[in-house]
Amino acid sequence: MHGYSFESTPFWAAIFMLPLTAGFLVGGPTSGFLSDRLGSRGFATAGMIFSAISFGLLMLLPANFSYLPFGLLLFLVGLSMGMFVAPNTAGVMNAVPAERRGVASGMLATFQNSGMTLSIGIFFSLMIAGLSSTLPSTMFAGLTAHGVSTTVAHQVANLPPVGSLFAAFLGYNPMTTLLGPSLHTLPASQAAYLSGQTFFPNLISNPFIIGMHITFGFSVVMMLVGATASWLRGASPARPAAARVPTRTEATELAS
Repeated sequence: MHGYSFESTPFWAAIFMLPLTAGFLVGGPTSGFLSDRLGSRGFATAGMIFSAISFGLLMLLPANFSYLPFGLLLFLVGLSMGMFVAPNTAGVMNAVPAERRGVASGMLATFQNSGMTLSIGIFFSLMIAGLSSTLPSTMFAGLTAHGVSTTVAHQVANLPPVGSLFAAFLGYNPMTTLLGPSLHTLPASQAAYLSGQTFFPNLISNPFIIGMHITFGFSVVMMLVGATASWLRGASPARPAAARVPTRTEATELAS
């Protein structure tokens, strides 16, 4: 709907996500620097709280949103996550003896990578659950309203929603493939509209938003759990004072 070809959609999607990276690059080093001096608990907790707020604000955007508020919210998400990651890592490392920090670092990396992998499955499952609750009826009503027979519309509407989900991600209209030969039995104007650039985005927008709200709501809850855990772990232990280097006179006396 916004003039991007199917082939270029993934590229421009990556370009438009750059504010997320920019926010992380700002938040991570800054919070790491400050948490070394002020303690990690407050920064890690605030990072999770602001992340939850960011995802809550993302839920207010419509499906066909303007980029400026979306980009600003992406920057806020990156900033908030950067605010959490550096102090949280420092807090974990400071909570174990020096001789165990290699093990702690390995366990932290293991849990982070496992969590990211697990989250993909959870989020897509929630997204598909949201689509499944509304997409079949929406698809059936939209197809029959434009001349598709009830039999064909029922068959298409009850196909797994995964195909429609990835078509939405890639900016591809799957109606030509889904309807097959039935598309050529329709009037030319209806066939052109169903296979054009507006029917499928408008059709899937409401089910897509419902699915996104479910995943964002789950994210908000998990981030608030993370904020609570960050606050309850206690204040960061004080850094040990640096050992004083003896003067030359003191070293000579000690040697003698």
